[in-house]
Amino acid sequence: MDRWIFFFIVLMGMLATVFLVILLVVGIIAFIKWNRDRKQQQHAILRNFPFLARARYVSEQISPQLKQYFFEGDLTGKPYSHHDYVAIVKTAKYAKSVVALGSKRDFDKPGFYIRNAFFPKQLKDLDAEQSPLIPSKKYIIDEDTLLSRKEHMEETDLKPWLYKDSDAVVFGAATCRMPWHLKSPIGMSAMSYGGLGQNAIKALSYGIHDAKAFMNTGEGGITPYHLEGGVGLICQIGPGKFGFRDKEGNFSWDLLAEKSKLNQVKAFELKLGQGAKIRGGHIEGVKVTPEIAKVRNVEPYKTIDSPNCFEEFDTFDSMMDFVEKIRDVTGKPVGIKIVIGAEETFDEFASYMKESDRYPDFLSIDGSEGGSGATYKAMADSVGLPIIPSLMIANRLLRRYGIRDRMKIIASGKLFSADRIALALSLGADAVQVARGLMIAVGCILAEKCHSNQCPVGVATTDPKLQKALVVEEKRYRVTNYIVGLREELFMLAASAHLSSPRYFSEEDVVFVNDSCQVKTMSEVQQQTGWQDFVAK
Repeated sequence: MDRWIFFFIVLMGMLATVFLVILLVVGIIAFIKWNRDRKQQQHAILRNFPFLARARYVSEQISPQLKQYFFEGDLTGKPYSHHDYVAIVKTAKYAKSVVALGSKRDFDKPGFYIRNAFFPKQLKDLDAEQSPLIPSKKYIIDEDTLLSRKEHMEETDLKPWLYKDSDAVVFGAATCRMPWHLKSPIGMSAMSYGGLGQNAIKALSYGIHDAKAFMNTGEGGITPYHLEGGVGLICQIGPGKFGFRDKEGNFSWDLLAEKSKLNQVKAFELKLGQGAKIRGGHIEGVKVTPEIAKVRNVEPYKTIDSPNCFEEFDTFDSMMDFVEKIRDVTGKPVGIKIVIGAEETFDEFASYMKESDRYPDFLSIDGSEGGSGATYKAMADSVGLPIIPSLMIANRLLRRYGIRDRMKIIASGKLFSADRIALALSLGADAVQVARGLMIAVGCILAEKCHSNQCPVGVATTDPKLQKALVVEEKRYRVTNYIVGLREELFMLAASAHLSSPRYFSEEDVVFVNDSCQVKTMSEVQQQTGWQDFVAK
């Protein structure tokens, strides 16, 4: 017995010694840091209060996560609320989007509402292509308690909810040797390889292909990862001409002709503006791997700041010369991506098209709330109009000049839910593009590390170690589920308005309730002075 007591005393003594040594080492390190902080000249608070300042820096680092999970309300988070984020994840992961108990929308605030009919359409009477079924996978929850969550993935078949052939949106019908017939009103907006990692691009390519939708390459050029899934592509060309430039940075018509032969390339898009990124594109040098540099024909690990405008044209005439030459070389539809800054500037463009009888095959109109890329805060907050007033301006002016039927309109700018998409279609869009909604579907957790190459879930990073988090064979199905789920909800909204298809949404199907609880039609809204600011609230 005495022996065990002796061993116990010795053991406790050893543990105490180890503890004291650790405490001494920590104390020495803390003293060294304290002394260094007191002597440094860069941070004032560190000189006077080293320990409190260090605690402050730690708090700053974890503040976004604390706010996201503990302090922000369901509807108050920016740029996406927790409520919106969960809705996207539920659709992607579980292939369902129903909610319990009712809406969390603030019905006391002004806003748009879809005009429902006394007698909705029966689902059997909808003009939706429902076969063949789309094979996918979804999660089934086995257990969901405070301390345990167990779920497994099961195979499932999804109805495609596509437009029928007769309702397909046709791009370049009268101008191109190879028009593009689009049966999905929803696709992926421009996000380049480099901005997103290869695993994210691959998962999106497979998932969007399975959903029978389309994918915009972004201005970074076509890569093997875009092509791997077999998805139809809008190939974007930005002012940097990445993927379409020679070593001196000049536009290469030979590269254009070569890449236009790819069957997956359905159309080309010239990026004049994107969300609030009038500054042009930007990728930090740490994200520019040798592979990305080869695709873009730039130097590896050197920060890329592409110009904010094309050097090939600076007038409507020279721009249309460029558009028409691309159309002639490729035989495929060519559009331009723009951000509308004011009614007067778009009126000038619409007037030019009417007088010259020259048109792009489509306009991609991006709202200032678009934000999958990095830009200056001042630009993100204050440059360009949001997508709703932009669509209202474009649709009204193109109709006024009698040229609305000469081109299609693709809308983008935080159109991540079926009701927002229905509103965009009602106000003049023929199709929509989604960026951040698909980022969330493929794994984004709103960490806001996109520009740093430190995305913790492997979406917006080219770091091979971080990209391992994103498993393509799992995330591809979330992408498919999300897009098909949006289309299904969109058809349900059309049925509620007694429409046989979302293709037939129009301004008559939407009303606006102002802050005086007055119900206004779209024509009444646009007759009011300052209506652009009014509907953008």
